[in-house]
Amino acid sequence: MTARQPTSAQAVLPNHHPSDALLVAYGAGSLAEGLSLAVAVHLAHCPDCRAALAEVEALGGALLEELPPAPLETLSLSATLARLDLEEAPANPCKAGRAGALWVSRRPAGPGPRCGPALPAPLRPYVPRAAELDGLAWQRLAPGVRRVELMPRSASGGAAQLLRIAPGTALPHHGHGGLELTVVLSGHFADELGRYGPGDLAEVDGDTDHQPIADSHRDCICLIATDAPLRFTGLMGRLMQPFIGL
Repeated sequence: MTARQPTSAQAVLPNHHPSDALLVAYGAGSLAEGLSLAVAVHLAHCPDCRAALAEVEALGGALLEELPPAPLETLSLSATLARLDLEEAPANPCKAGRAGALWVSRRPAGPGPRCGPALPAPLRPYVPRAAELDGLAWQRLAPGVRRVELMPRSASGGAAQLLRIAPGTALPHHGHGGLELTVVLSGHFADELGRYGPGDLAEVDGDTDHQPIADSHRDCICLIATDAPLRFTGLMGRLMQPFIGL
């Protein structure tokens, strides 16, 4: 993971960021939906990475301008005009939040106690419209672990879900069949690679085995996205894998 210096002394910014290669892949639109969602949620926390992404996209635009023009097919104009009559496709939710509000509060207006963590805008299409993170329909997965499934595991093994891990609870020790991205929304967790707090993005691949544990006094709520199934090393983890969905 790439360390970047915070741009504001007033804001508490993430300490763990996507690698340059991951940020370039996100900017190019080549990531699977779940991985793209995880990067988008980190970007909602991190102005430094948003600035880095803008540089990546500007560089990509400059490179495109230098390419020689390609000849148009005879039917290109008519096909383009026909497509203008089609209903506009919905915006990619993983790109939402780059402009306008990056965070969406579902709390009533006016004074009152905080109901729970604010909801990053990129998650809005994936969770109930009227719910706070604390008010979601969390499904019990194991003692101390609850989840909300956002994207069921695809044929290629990709999946995304929110996990809510009680203080002191460890997930089963596991390796990875591909890329795993974890973004902390609230609380903290630690593993063999470091400690992660709100906004931090943990990026691990098939070379990494670890066992995350929620190590603060409050629940750790995080988004986990994978592009291939996890590889659990213990008997309990292997027995739970069909129910975990990662």
